[in-house]
Amino acid sequence: MATLLMVESWLRSTGHSLPPLIRRLGHDYVLLTKDPALYPDSSSGTRHPVRGNASEIVRADTNDPDAVSAASRAVASRRRIDGVLTTCDYYLPTVATIAHELGLPGAPPDVLHTATRKHRVRQALDAAGLPNVGFAVADSYDAARDAAASLGYPLVAKPVDLNSGTSVQRVDDDAALKDAFHEITAEAHNTRGQARERVVLLERLVEGAEVSVEAIARDGETTIVGITDKSLAGPPAFVESGHMFPADLPAADVADAEAYVRDVLAALDYRHGLSHTELRLTSDGPRLIEINPRQAGGYIFDLLRLVTGVHPLEQLVRLSLGQPPREHEATDVGSAAVFFVISPRPGTVVGVAGTGALDVDPDVVRWQLSVPARAGLPRSNDAYLGHVVVSSASRADARAKAEATVGSLRLRFADGTHARPLGVPSVEALVGAPVHS
Repeated sequence: MATLLMVESWLRSTGHSLPPLIRRLGHDYVLLTKDPALYPDSSSGTRHPVRGNASEIVRADTNDPDAVSAASRAVASRRRIDGVLTTCDYYLPTVATIAHELGLPGAPPDVLHTATRKHRVRQALDAAGLPNVGFAVADSYDAARDAAASLGYPLVAKPVDLNSGTSVQRVDDDAALKDAFHEITAEAHNTRGQARERVVLLERLVEGAEVSVEAIARDGETTIVGITDKSLAGPPAFVESGHMFPADLPAADVADAEAYVRDVLAALDYRHGLSHTELRLTSDGPRLIEINPRQAGGYIFDLLRLVTGVHPLEQLVRLSLGQPPREHEATDVGSAAVFFVISPRPGTVVGVAGTGALDVDPDVVRWQLSVPARAGLPRSNDAYLGHVVVSSASRADARAKAEATVGSLRLRFADGTHARPLGVPSVEALVGAPVHS
């Protein structure tokens, strides 16, 4: 049995999946957190998995480099620590630093400091001479307006250091740019209380299908696990409405995307860890949207598990312990998809009609809804009211099945009105959509 040091975690998704998985693999972990209350009990009184599965909880200011370093060394001085990990983007550089200090497996801290800042990744691609999109970094609205005049609209405005698509938006003119700049730079700290870089990354908008490439690097050798296709709910934000694995792409597009991602990872010197790299497949070839030096979120890790037979979070544990990744296993699942339930308008959603059919649908692997809930306009991937995961023996039709399943639901609002979830194709489109096998 190995003992891991877990430095914070996401609350949902991987935060629910990783802790019990560590136990099932025969290991335990010490949770290092600034506040255990970040991981609250459920309404029924069940302990949050992050706290409930920990063999020990150590409280330390995980946002203070000196404090977290001292706490980590103190834990390692009284019990064996075999690896360090997190599922939370904001603590990836911290984990890399702790692993380096304790002599444990992990990517170099400077690599993670680059890979978790969107503008530094763009700069690294330019330095390596890789295909890139035009971009600029602005620390004032005047600088942003000057950059926009040089780059030309339409543009995408992004924070350089947030996650889940937060505040990422299309801007088509100076007025929209001004609103975006002030929104992106308004908060001095992220949701975990860490000081932010209050600058805006502007990028030329590129057109093309959006995909993500899932990969594993160990000892400098990169293995491509596969490619996930992605659907978006619609402008001006870039909220993801669903995913399918594997993506149904021509072989040439697959080869181009995989080769490009290998080059991107090499430009960052990313030689150890999972990665989730988002691309647009443009008419001029793949172009980077952003890279995440971690496992895929948005339940993509579940899709990979269903198709490949291996859980990406198990691979995270193995890499943290210096072990080689597990080989994929044969499954009877050709494709798997998740589609998210998103309100099409602001309001209080008090119920969802049509859920009874989900329990008897043999293609539905799992579904979850969190209602009643107050819904706003979707501005990030935190806008989800729930999700449905679907599998198929066919390699290409899980997405259509997931969309049709979510499209059969009706959201019921407190004012008595009903609406279909956002981002679901029309019934006519679903019925007429070809299914490739």
